[in-house]
Amino acid sequence: MNMKSELLDILSHFELPEKVSDAEPFGNGHINDTLKVTNEQGETKYVLQRINHLVFTNVDMLQNNICTVTAHIRKKLEERGVEDIDRKVLHFFPTKEGKSYYYDGENYWRVCLFIPRSISYEEVTPELSYEAGKAFGDFQAMLADLPEGALGETIPNFHNMEFRLQQFREAVAEDKAGRAGEVKDFIEEIERRADAMCIQERLYREGKLKKRTNHCDTKVNNILFDADTQKVLCVIDLDTVMPGFVLSDIGDFIRTAGNTGAEDDRNLDNVGVNIPVFEAYTRGYMETAQAFLTPQEIQLLPYGGRLLTYMQTVRFLTDYLNGDVYYKIQYPEHNLVRTRAQFKLLQSLETHAAEMDAFMKPWLATSSAFL
Repeated sequence: MNMKSELLDILSHFELPEKVSDAEPFGNGHINDTLKVTNEQGETKYVLQRINHLVFTNVDMLQNNICTVTAHIRKKLEERGVEDIDRKVLHFFPTKEGKSYYYDGENYWRVCLFIPRSISYEEVTPELSYEAGKAFGDFQAMLADLPEGALGETIPNFHNMEFRLQQFREAVAEDKAGRAGEVKDFIEEIERRADAMCIQERLYREGKLKKRTNHCDTKVNNILFDADTQKVLCVIDLDTVMPGFVLSDIGDFIRTAGNTGAEDDRNLDNVGVNIPVFEAYTRGYMETAQAFLTPQEIQLLPYGGRLLTYMQTVRFLTDYLNGDVYYKIQYPEHNLVRTRAQFKLLQSLETHAAEMDAFMKPWLATSSAFL
């Protein structure tokens, strides 16, 4: 059986409203294999994905999360009277056995409806950052009333700083690659900040910070825009949607989109925080998210940028100490170069911390939420 026949056989297990004739690679995702599926008239109608079950080890939980989230958002959009809902939230098709995915004995597959006349962007501008902030803020707002326990952690401890530091300290102690000596200064810098970077876990234990439903991969290219109007259609790539703290979503956007350089920039002069991008994203985010945020959360949002950048510095250095076993590298020092670039961004964020914290004052002054 050739590849096309194999893919059509997989698709035959799903309850699709029309016959399909072909599937070919689509997009540039790094985790799952994605294909666009065409009908007999040659029109793209569906998206077929092979789920990376090495990353997402509990596929049942993963798919339950996605189905719960998309159903909840669809209900909210219906209550708002939104038209063309199939372009505003992802729709996944069940298998003929009623499951949300198909297992072929080796791989797990799922199918969702293709959203026509949609585009995504890779570049980041203040204008797109504002739209992204609104989109991710609204995404969280629609899911803010999901009951506790409705979702599982698809990647346990993904943004748990205490856990990441535990991994880091084990890597330092074991020094599997014999590299701890050359990065002694970085190890000291990480430890010097460690206590201050575990605020969210402490506040949670004290009952002062809530767990929310987060997207956990807040990049501009995880938003679809209408190709005609340039307006936001919907948030996509829902694999990492899970319980966590709101600092994660704004923090990861600041870390990635708010960096004037590359994540692995060798020229550290290129690296720093892009304040206009931070301000634009925050304005958009607060426009849609303020109603459910507590004053504590609002105050901590800029800290989220420092936290996620520190966390990624820790993770890159941990992998370097372990001998580069997690992140793909292009050359032997790649994880060390990434560590240096992330740490330079962290230093820039620390330099601008007072300015970024002050930016939140208008929302803090008008916040009607209660701790």
